[in-house]
Amino acid sequence: MTSTEDLAARFESVFGAAPDGVWRAPGRVNLIGEHTDYNEGYVLPFAIDRAARVAVRVRPDSTLRLLSTFGNQGLTTADAGALQRATARGWTKYPLGVLWALQQRGVRIPGLDLLLDSDVPRGAGLSSSHAIECAVVCALNELTAAGLGAEDMVLATQSAENDFVGSPTGIMDQSASLRGAAGHAIFLDCRDQSLRLVPFDAESAGLVTLVIDTRVSHSHAGSGYASRRASCGLGAEVLGVQALRDVRPADLGDASALLDPVTFRRVRHVVTENDRVLQAVALLGSAGPTAIGPLLDASHASMRDDFDISCPELDLAVETARSAGAIGARMTGGGFGGSAIALTPVDAEQRVRAAVERAFARAGYAAPDIFGVRPAAGAIRVG
Repeated sequence: MTSTEDLAARFESVFGAAPDGVWRAPGRVNLIGEHTDYNEGYVLPFAIDRAARVAVRVRPDSTLRLLSTFGNQGLTTADAGALQRATARGWTKYPLGVLWALQQRGVRIPGLDLLLDSDVPRGAGLSSSHAIECAVVCALNELTAAGLGAEDMVLATQSAENDFVGSPTGIMDQSASLRGAAGHAIFLDCRDQSLRLVPFDAESAGLVTLVIDTRVSHSHAGSGYASRRASCGLGAEVLGVQALRDVRPADLGDASALLDPVTFRRVRHVVTENDRVLQAVALLGSAGPTAIGPLLDASHASMRDDFDISCPELDLAVETARSAGAIGARMTGGGFGGSAIALTPVDAEQRVRAAVERAFARAGYAAPDIFGVRPAAGAIRVG
């Protein structure tokens, strides 16, 4: 990633003046709790040590000029007074969506120059889009003196995703990026946004959290994400509850008689996944990270078999990592591609890496990108 100083210097060379500041927001790994957030359930993500950064300067007019250090989109120009979802393209729909969402909340958005840099892999299920949005919302909150708290910024970026970008996501990703803390996972209740930091120090336990990016790109806006969310809504309606968070594992027997087989499997995943999050939080507090491996394994099986959001590359990554010594592994993120995580003893790390690379080569898949992550601090001004 470009240093903060180099990013500010590049901004000045492109836009002709120094930025008013530089803001950073991390991507996230979800340790456990997938597709539970929009069901008002529980999640356990952590912010990672890869992030998006934006250098921003307020303009005296309503012109928006946006540029990134990656890709070939070039400089994008828009009018802050006429933001339209239909005309947003590529990565720019994320900052433009945040501007639009803040406008809907009565925040006056001036013209801006913005330069984006990011080392969160795109399409890998590590919330690269939310990292951009959270960096931008922090910058605008400060530059416009909007006075929004973390919970308000979470809801603003969710609106940007849902209503501008067109992705029906919940609040997990933004919450992790905005409210994360080094050395901790975030136990988040998605019904009321209450949050508790849970110590997650894999290194002290002799473990490394490996991310296996399968390079199978996914998009919430264009995948089966919306259909899964619709199934969950149908399940809650038939079962007569506000959200699937209100269904307990003991209720699944009765639910199976009321729901069609596909909807029941979707519901069963969410209900059992919520329970796994609660178990993981309890185990991290009592026995530490070495105890949660079986829960990661069970989570992946549920996503593969009940929620149908895995893919052959993810399954191969998970199975191979386990066989090579990981104590637990699962796909992470919305699914249909992206990344798996493998909680791995440090002395088995190289063996797991090599085994997954060989397995992908034998299967004829593109070489995966494998790297370690650790819990990092949430969004902050860095320059």
